[in-house]
Amino acid sequence: MAVTLFLDLSATESIVVRRSPLAELCACLHAFDEPGHHPASAAWAARAHRDLPDGLLAAAAAWAPLWGAFRARYLLPLSATPKRTLTGELREVAELPIGDFTAMTVQALIGKNDAELVPLLGDEELNRMRLISTSRVEIGARLRADPEGFREELLAFLTRFAAAMFDAEWPSLRQALDHDGALRTRDLRRRGPLALADLPTATATRTASGSLRIVFDKLYSATARVDAGRPCLIVPTVHGRPHLVIKHFPGHPVVIQYSAGTAPAPTLETARRRLAALQDPTRLRLCYAILRNPVATAELATQLGMTAPQVSRHLRRLREAELVHTHRRGSVVYYQLDAAAIERLGPDLLSVLYR
Repeated sequence: MAVTLFLDLSATESIVVRRSPLAELCACLHAFDEPGHHPASAAWAARAHRDLPDGLLAAAAAWAPLWGAFRARYLLPLSATPKRTLTGELREVAELPIGDFTAMTVQALIGKNDAELVPLLGDEELNRMRLISTSRVEIGARLRADPEGFREELLAFLTRFAAAMFDAEWPSLRQALDHDGALRTRDLRRRGPLALADLPTATATRTASGSLRIVFDKLYSATARVDAGRPCLIVPTVHGRPHLVIKHFPGHPVVIQYSAGTAPAPTLETARRRLAALQDPTRLRLCYAILRNPVATAELATQLGMTAPQVSRHLRRLREAELVHTHRRGSVVYYQLDAAAIERLGPDLLSVLYR
């Protein structure tokens, strides 16, 4: 399954990087609710649990389904406006047509980005929420009873939580997000829409008509077109790591929230190849032999008591799994283990599973 974006190769101006304090606030809330998924945010989450008053803790737990894996679309930028502030973004949510607000909320509560748009919440949608969790059906019932009051309560909570745990941290977060955003903007200017293929789980291909197709490996299928009338907003996050979030609600910009300052996440196939390559005891011995220094095939054969062709076959598997570096001195090829790739294998696997 995949989310596919269609773009013209000349659509560079339709792709912009936007720093979003609201998106980062909700990434914080997600990490706060599910700290096991976000080890880099563990210290902040622990501090929040320690310092927040009981009433705010209870409210954060009650609203949590809105920023879960299928977080509500309005918690990411609703427009391409630059120099975004939290106050301005909350105002955009307050001014959103109530039908769109309800439909975006229902999508988050049902847990489907491709759910049918539902401007009114009926019994069928509540029953679907009931099958997922009691907390979701409780939120759904509140939404159906008073959509406008529901929105006012949510915005008031976000304002209180930001004042208690987010505003003081925002300057340092903003600096990290601006730095990564500047690098991403420079890459977009240099490479155009093809730069999107560097985002986690993404691959780029050309269509028969010559336009660009960017495919993201996700757990549901959807398509969206990016053009002058519908931009794509690239939103970096610190506390959202390791997730890649894609939103494509009709009538609003496509939004991709990615982890700032991290190496590209591997595809599912790359993670599978790496795990398969390391299952073999002989290849583990090879990894040990080439961990500290580059070693040639003939020397490895001598060390391991194998023939050179046997060593070459195992090295080929490690090379296909992108677990070794190679360099040539004259006619001799030397192999060295990519220690960083091995070290990242656990977090990389987690990133793939949480895509």
